[in-house]
Amino acid sequence: MSNFDLPKKISILGATGSIGKNTLDVLAHHGGADNFDIIALTGMSNVELLSQQAKEFNAKFVVTADEAKYSELKDLLAGTDIEVGAGRKALIEAGKRDSDWVMAAIVGMAGLAPTIAAAERGADIALANKECLVSAGTLFKSIVEKGGGKLLPVDSEHSAIFQVLNRKHAPSLDKIILTASGGPYRSFTRSQMANVTPISAAAHPKWSMGTKISIDSASMFNKALEMIEAMHLFDTHPDKIDVVVHPQSIIHSLVSYCDGSVLAQLGEPDMRTAIGYALAYPNRIDLPVEKLDLVKLAQLDFEAPDEEKFPSLRLARQSMKAGGLSGAIFNASKEVALDAFIDGKIGFLKMADIVEDVLAKIPAKNGSDIDIQTIYNIDVTAREEAQLAVNKLA
Repeated sequence: MSNFDLPKKISILGATGSIGKNTLDVLAHHGGADNFDIIALTGMSNVELLSQQAKEFNAKFVVTADEAKYSELKDLLAGTDIEVGAGRKALIEAGKRDSDWVMAAIVGMAGLAPTIAAAERGADIALANKECLVSAGTLFKSIVEKGGGKLLPVDSEHSAIFQVLNRKHAPSLDKIILTASGGPYRSFTRSQMANVTPISAAAHPKWSMGTKISIDSASMFNKALEMIEAMHLFDTHPDKIDVVVHPQSIIHSLVSYCDGSVLAQLGEPDMRTAIGYALAYPNRIDLPVEKLDLVKLAQLDFEAPDEEKFPSLRLARQSMKAGGLSGAIFNASKEVALDAFIDGKIGFLKMADIVEDVLAKIPAKNGSDIDIQTIYNIDVTAREEAQLAVNKLA
């Protein structure tokens, strides 16, 4: 149990995914339903797990994003006082419910509106949804600032930077350095990568993740998205964001300063560390994670990423420098290309080709008049353009 005052009223948007389950594990370690008031839980189609979570933590409001699952979820929670909702409007309502701390872990653009709803009312946002910053970074940060809540990164890389970057020393910043495992194809040639399958690309050597995020890691598109996120999170110029391949995934990211000092956050790979830090910030709490044994580890390896094999990193820099809606275009076209690869319609290396093609065809609008509807509109346009590119290749 913690000696610190932790947020009491909690909502978890995306409770049935990896981040959501780890968040509930951290809460359980610190008292569970006896110590926290779970205002809202949301999930997708796994309503059996969602209902179990709701009962265990005595949630007030539970939402499935899949409207077809509403009746099943309602039946599973029959006999309880738990309110049940389904669909997009209910997800947004979950974001609006009166909680102090919100884990924003819904995957994809579906997570944008509920997270904005939570930010608008001033909740502290533990951010694990990439689209909030990649597709809507400037707008989202302004909403958080206006609402008055804190923005607390949960991705292990961004949490690491958050822990070691002293904002008072911002003028002394040299580089933000994101670490990457390198994925399963770190030692492959480009010609070898041209023939890889979705099954092999989903077999991450270090992390146990879902299919899409594992393939994003294999192509380094996941790291490319994290570069864009870091730019927004830490108000950093694109030229000050670097990536280094570190296959052990022990150093989660680093910050270098103009005097040659480099500060890093290390730990065994476990998302509960970043989740716990976001929950207790600015304090630290006991967590059920393995402690790092440097003697046992013995060796840490580093290498520069090969941007010929992983052009996603180059495309991320291009997108960051273009600004405006470029991040939304990047993300939408990447998602279409990823789905096409998973479906066997295009090869592994063609994903980057499609993203590059769409970025070149759609102007990255800049300006103060960009609102959430503008972002949704460009998302649709970019997906349509990417699909056309897929159809040509298929």
